[in-house]
Amino acid sequence: MTQVSFPHTSVITASTNRIVRAFFFDVLSLVIPTRLQRATQKVLHRLFHTRSHLFAVLHVALQAAVYAEYTWEVFAYCWELEFHLLLLLLPYLLLAGNIGCFVLCSRADPGIITKSNHASLRKIYAYDGALFQKGILCPTCDVEKPARSKHCRFCNICVHRFDHHCVWVNNCIGAFNARYFFFYLFTLTVTAAAIAIITVAFLIQVVLLSNMMHGSYIDDQGQEQAVEILFLIQHLFLTFPRIVFMLGFVTLLTLLLGAYCCFNLYLALTNQTSNEWHKSRRSGCSHHETLQPCDRRVVYKNIYSKGVWMNLKEIFKPPTVLEKEKKT
Repeated sequence: MTQVSFPHTSVITASTNRIVRAFFFDVLSLVIPTRLQRATQKVLHRLFHTRSHLFAVLHVALQAAVYAEYTWEVFAYCWELEFHLLLLLLPYLLLAGNIGCFVLCSRADPGIITKSNHASLRKIYAYDGALFQKGILCPTCDVEKPARSKHCRFCNICVHRFDHHCVWVNNCIGAFNARYFFFYLFTLTVTAAAIAIITVAFLIQVVLLSNMMHGSYIDDQGQEQAVEILFLIQHLFLTFPRIVFMLGFVTLLTLLLGAYCCFNLYLALTNQTSNEWHKSRRSGCSHHETLQPCDRRVVYKNIYSKGVWMNLKEIFKPPTVLEKEKKT
């Protein structure tokens, strides 16, 4: 048995709003002056009810922190261990694609409904009579809501085929930028996964080269103990604290983003938006349950699904009035 030692080296709802308000204005009201409370309330209202660049800046900051750690330590160590250069450069290539999708998604027109394009957009989708009723006016924009549209309270606009408002790109996701959001989410997920895999490969290589799994250590009672997984993780964290912390963060991010990416793929394959999925579940209905009281029984059915291939095509090439008229 050998004694081992390492070299010491240098993801917003109404419920959320209520919780935040309760914390700040019910609990902290006992110690915070009234003026400060009002100022805090204004900041929170601006944060949760208007467009803000805060989350976009936070997104960039977190990405920069991860890549700084990856470049400063993981890339340098892996290069010394003779990892393949293309593998080490993969996260940077994915970053370039992700930044491009991020810019396109944040700056592209999601499908803003105006008085000039309202008539044409209203012809694209039929009203299903359940989630979308004909003749409903938007009180803010003063136009009849086309089917599958929604007024975004953050951007204060009506959006064609509204999916959701993404705070991370500071823009609505609608018919005309859904494809950019899909690629943005996919590249972000793959980027996190790639960094996690490379980091794990580096740590495994370190363990194998040190022959640590066949070593031993002296516990607090002075007894010699064989190396176990828990000790190994603790030792790696003490030796490479920033690397292990980054690994935990990107691993968690990969799991969360991966689940969300699968959910968005499911929506694309079934030709649903997040708004439609949420509205149907909020009403307590499935595809064959009623959305209305008993005196107005309306069965909800997704009339917009046209098969897997056509549903995917609609994400990457949104239908126009001319195409719809040709089909009819």
